[in-house]
Amino acid sequence: MTDLRVGIVGVGVMGADHAERVARRTAGARLVAVADPDIARAEALAKSLDVRVVEDPLDLIAADDVDAVILASPGFAHAEQLLVCLEHRKPVLCEKPLTMDAASSLQVVEAEHKVGRPLIQVGFMRRFDPEYAALKELLDSGELGRPLMLHNVHRNKSAPVTFRSEMIVRDSMVHEVDIARWLLGDEITRITVHAPKPSDLVGAGVLDPQLALFELANGTMADAEVFVNFQVGYEVRCEAVAERGSATIGLGSGVLTRAAGRWGGAMPSDFRVRFERAYDIEVQRWVEAAARGAIDGPSAWDGYAAVAVCEAGIESLTSGRPVDVDLADRRKILG
Repeated sequence: MTDLRVGIVGVGVMGADHAERVARRTAGARLVAVADPDIARAEALAKSLDVRVVEDPLDLIAADDVDAVILASPGFAHAEQLLVCLEHRKPVLCEKPLTMDAASSLQVVEAEHKVGRPLIQVGFMRRFDPEYAALKELLDSGELGRPLMLHNVHRNKSAPVTFRSEMIVRDSMVHEVDIARWLLGDEITRITVHAPKPSDLVGAGVLDPQLALFELANGTMADAEVFVNFQVGYEVRCEAVAERGSATIGLGSGVLTRAAGRWGGAMPSDFRVRFERAYDIEVQRWVEAAARGAIDGPSAWDGYAAVAVCEAGIESLTSGRPVDVDLADRRKILG
């Protein structure tokens, strides 16, 4: 079988990580081109991986020798780039967010539906993490009875000073939004986002940490603490509470030491360390699915639903009140 020829748009932290992954660790794929507004950065990466640089991302998407695309560009560029991927019938793995607002995300969903087959997979990599996958399997098995609640903790060591309050919802909490929908098996219909007195270690006007409550259509609930300037390290935990028990992931599986009057273990420095295996599995499965004309993961609808919830979450953060999620009727959109 011929390798899937992959082009990557955006080679910042995430895009460069994916470039290394496709070039060195993904079976059945070959990295052929990269594009980034920072030409020097793109050229340096391209040289190290022996691929070419395409100055215009839309030209990369349209290139005859690019079979599939990874979008790791800023969210504001996704709508246009996704529509061009659909125009050229190119499978695309799009890092979150799908787009910057629910209206344009819905337009992307509708455009893909008109193509007649799914081409867009959204980069919610936690679904591919072995611990999350095991938790999903356990809940779906019914062994613990019906799931009732989900508790989430999402902490980063630090965030840039440019990372504002609304970005905590749109770019960080969005992972908890997707996980709640996936693990609990329904849409989020209402979200409430509160913020305590912020940490003194964050920029002026930034509400960090934040605490959210998700209410789902099936009567389940999920909460999420998101703290992007935790100072200690990168920590993601999830506990599912069901009728006959609970299950927790993210407690750390590294070496636990006891010495010099202390006990403990190491904490990852950032998301790439904690979810390295998840990213590897995600990209490998995306490549295999793209080669057979399918997707194998979160869909464009999943990306749209997450954006719609986060849009309501930002409104709730501003108003201090619960906000209903304005979600289109899936049956009317997709049939």
